Amino acid sequence: MRKPMMASLALAVSLVLSGCSSLEPRSTEVAPAIPSQWPGTATTGAQTATADVADIGWRDFFVDPRLQAVITQSLDNNRDLRVAVLNVERARAQYRIQRADRVPAIGVQGQMTRSGGDAPVTEQFSANLGVVEFELDLFGRVRNLSQAALQQYFAEAANRRSAQLSLVAEVANAWLTLGADSEQLRIAQATLATYEDSLRLTEARRQLGGSSALELSQTRTLVETARTDVARFAGQVAQDRNALVLLAGGPIDASLLPQAEVTDVASVRPLPAGVPGDVLLRRPDVMAAEHVLLSANANIGAARAAFFPSISLTGNIGSASSELSGLFDSGTRVWSFVPKLNLPIFQGGKLRANLGMATADRDIALAQYEKAIQSGFREAADALALNESLDAQLSSQQALVAAAEQAQQLSQARYDVGLDSFLTLLDARRTAYTARQSLVSTQLAQQSNQVALYKVLGGGWHERG
Repeated sequence: MRKPMMASLALAVSLVLSGCSSLEPRSTEVAPAIPSQWPGTATTGAQTATADVADIGWRDFFVDPRLQAVITQSLDNNRDLRVAVLNVERARAQYRIQRADRVPAIGVQGQMTRSGGDAPVTEQFSANLGVVEFELDLFGRVRNLSQAALQQYFAEAANRRSAQLSLVAEVANAWLTLGADSEQLRIAQATLATYEDSLRLTEARRQLGGSSALELSQTRTLVETARTDVARFAGQVAQDRNALVLLAGGPIDASLLPQAEVTDVASVRPLPAGVPGDVLLRRPDVMAAEHVLLSANANIGAARAAFFPSISLTGNIGSASSELSGLFDSGTRVWSFVPKLNLPIFQGGKLRANLGMATADRDIALAQYEKAIQSGFREAADALALNESLDAQLSSQQALVAAAEQAQQLSQARYDVGLDSFLTLLDARRTAYTARQSLVSTQLAQQSNQVALYKVLGGGWHERG
């Protein structure tokens, strides 16, 4: 009596193990329309590099141990990254649920039935082992749904890596900005102290008749300008600290904060660029868009398979008896086998609409994938274009600061012996002060562009980082 049931189960298992046809369309060819080389001359020397930026861990790129410690804290505590990790766990669970439909679910059921009326009360006991509503995946519907869930899981995992990469870059930029504003504050405070000394000297000379009212007013103008800068940069430093604390997910030890520097924080060795297509496909956000496209493609296969008949099997084998004590005695075995055929005939256009929606979702995913590649190309090209420009600006600005400070010293000496007017000295002081501020801004821009270049080329997300 068990042979028909066992034969049916064997048939179901063999169909599952041998595979089934799939109506999923072939993957659409992607044509993002990006150049085969980076534009301009900014990548000179970078094209010959063999290392991949995605293989450079962030600890290898950011060399300052204080910054490394702050990044580590942010990776442990940041709430946005925590949400991204939980989304990965949710997608993994969803895939496991969908994958479970590809194998028969076998269960054990025990039952007691008591009935009566005018006739005497009767009791019936049964115990069964069987399969309930297992769909034979003849056209790949279940497999396509499982594949779609798997690709969604991969997409969430790539999104998590993208979130980590963005967080590392944001923390680095916030840390650098805090260092730059701290340096600006230090320059403003030192300049204010110098101007206040000059104001006291000018006031003393005015009392002795050696200085005019105009010179006194001009000196006071410099003092108040520097005092305004001190207040402004003090507020910016406080805001920078708050932003960094938010990214880090909690208070940061004062010893890990930058004091007043924006140099030698990140590696300044040239980052390898490579061929645009090869580089951009390693970016986590582009990888996520690719997996979303593959998931949408699999959903088309599932929507196509819904047009075809589906067969599900329900069967069990067990024992039945009117007495519980005799449930497993000889002669009490029972079995049942219930194949069910579902043939869609008229569904009011629902199946065709589902297929149209799945196709539209695939086309949307394709456009978003191509846009992700194009956006990545522009971001990388912009960062590469700025790289050489900022290096040249930094070199020129450093020379300008040296020249301005020397001119201020010479003008002060000439004013002390009466060879230069006070107005000439004030102009020299303003020029030197502005040059020092511009140098800090240029240093910050150069370091921030290094961080941006590292991010847009897909580096920094490896677990070993």
